[in-house]
Amino acid sequence: MRRLTQVVKKLLGASPPPPAPPARFALWSIGVYTGASPLALGPDERIANPVITRESVTDAAVSFVADPFMMLADGTWHLFFEVLNRSSGRGEIALATSTDLARWRYERIVLAEPFHLSYPFVFEWQGARYMVPESHEAESIRLYKADPFPGRWRHEHTLMSGERFSDTTLFRHDGRWWLFTQTSPEGKHDNLRLYFADDLFGPWTEHPASPVVDGDPHSARPAGRVVASPAGFFRFAQDCAPRYGLNVLAFEITTLTTTEYTERPASDAPILGGSSTGWNAARMHHVDAHLVEPNRWVAAVDGAFNTTSANIHGTA
Repeated sequence: MRRLTQVVKKLLGASPPPPAPPARFALWSIGVYTGASPLALGPDERIANPVITRESVTDAAVSFVADPFMMLADGTWHLFFEVLNRSSGRGEIALATSTDLARWRYERIVLAEPFHLSYPFVFEWQGARYMVPESHEAESIRLYKADPFPGRWRHEHTLMSGERFSDTTLFRHDGRWWLFTQTSPEGKHDNLRLYFADDLFGPWTEHPASPVVDGDPHSARPAGRVVASPAGFFRFAQDCAPRYGLNVLAFEITTLTTTEYTERPASDAPILGGSSTGWNAARMHHVDAHLVEPNRWVAAVDGAFNTTSANIHGTA
C-alpha cells in the first residue's frame, strides 16, 4: 500500500517528502584553561586550544577524544583521556605529555579492555599512582596501578561491583576516602551516589544521605576532580538536560561527615559552556583543575561542536 501511494503521488506530480536531516553528534576535543580559581577558568593566550584532537592520535583511528585528567610527575604533565576507537567501537585510555602545558606530544594508548573505558581518574597515594577509569559495561569500579608509570597499568583491585557505575570520582577528606558515582539508567544521568571508606581498598559504605542527587540531570553526573581551594570545597557536575554534557556546574560541599551531606550551588551560572564558535562551540562537560601556584589554576577541559554522524564515525 505504501509503494502504491508513492506511485500514485508520482503520477499526479506530487513532490516526494524531503529527506530527513542528518543526525547530529558532538565532536569532542581537549583544551587547557587557566584562571585565578577553579570557578574562574578560561582560555590562555599562551595556549592554542584545542591541544589534543582526534587527529593527534597516531596509533588508532578514533572518533573523538574527551574526559581529560592530568598528573604532574618529574616536571612533566601527563594527560590521560578517552579515545573512542573506531575498530573496536569502545573507549580506550590514551596519554599525551607536556612540560609547559602549551605544547603536547601524543604518546600512545596505554589501557584497553574488552569493555568500554572512559573518564580516567588518576591520583597518587602513598607513593603509588592509580587510575579509576569508568568501566560501566563491566558493572564494576576497577582500580588500576601504574606498573610502571605512565605507560603500563594493571588491574589492582575491584572497589565495587554489581551496577553500571559511571564517572566515579574519589577524594580524601577528614582522614577518609570518599567516592561519588552515578548509577542511573543509561541516558538519564540523574542520580549521584556517595560512599566512604577508611582504606582505599575498602570496604566501602554507602552514605545514609545517598543518593545525594536524585532525579536531576542538571546536577548529578560527575564532571571532574573534586577540589579544595581557599574559596571552598567543590564538586563539578555535567548539565545533561536537555542534552548530554552541555555545561559544567560547580557545587560547594558545605557539610561532609559519615552521617551528613549538604551542598549548594557555587555560582548562578555554569562555570564552563559552549563558546558558540570553534572547537567547543556547542558543549563543555569536563574539568580537571590543579593549583600550580598561589592564585593560579590550570585545568584540562573538553569541548565539542556539533557535526554529522558521518563525520563522527569516519564515513565521510
